[in-house]
Amino acid sequence: MTLGLWDMALYAGALFILFITPGPVWLAVLARSLSGGSRAVLPLALGVVVGDVLWSLLAVLGVSWIVSAYGGFMTALKLVAVVTFAGMGVLLIRHAGRSIVADSRLTRPGALAGFMAGLAAILGNPKAILFYMGVLPGFFDLGRVTPADIAVIALLSAIVPFVGNMGLALFLGRVRRLMTSPTALRRTNQAAGALLIVVAVVIAVT
Repeated sequence: MTLGLWDMALYAGALFILFITPGPVWLAVLARSLSGGSRAVLPLALGVVVGDVLWSLLAVLGVSWIVSAYGGFMTALKLVAVVTFAGMGVLLIRHAGRSIVADSRLTRPGALAGFMAGLAAILGNPKAILFYMGVLPGFFDLGRVTPADIAVIALLSAIVPFVGNMGLALFLGRVRRLMTSPTALRRTNQAAGALLIVVAVVIAVT
């Protein structure tokens, strides 16, 4: 395996920072928790996991093939990762007080509906697509990844959002206060934005 602990920690940290940015999936977790408890959130969380794993595998395998043909491609992808994280951080801070728009498709009752909603939320989410296809390659040297490396990347892509979504379901009271408090929402977005900029700086200097 070529991945070091620092590579894995930085990637997991970036996934977590993106996760703590409030969005429609948070509202779906909240709605499902209120109607059916944390068990109702499990299908949604599993759907998100499948989508995250699919995107991470597509990114690693697809970009690895491109890197094998174009040696300088990784440098360009690293620059994309830096610009993307810095841009997302700045935009998040500038629009920290913007309210979250609910998506009714994510709150339909039923295990299958929950799973499909979670899967659709990731596969059709422009931010997820940008992260996995444009940013993920900036964390790793995809020209040297091994099957074990790919498994670790996919595992991290699955664990972080799953633990986060189920954690939200378990700490419902705090999530409800965040969703209904403009001040708390703004502060959360500002903190997440600042952390995204920090990640961009770390990628740039490593």
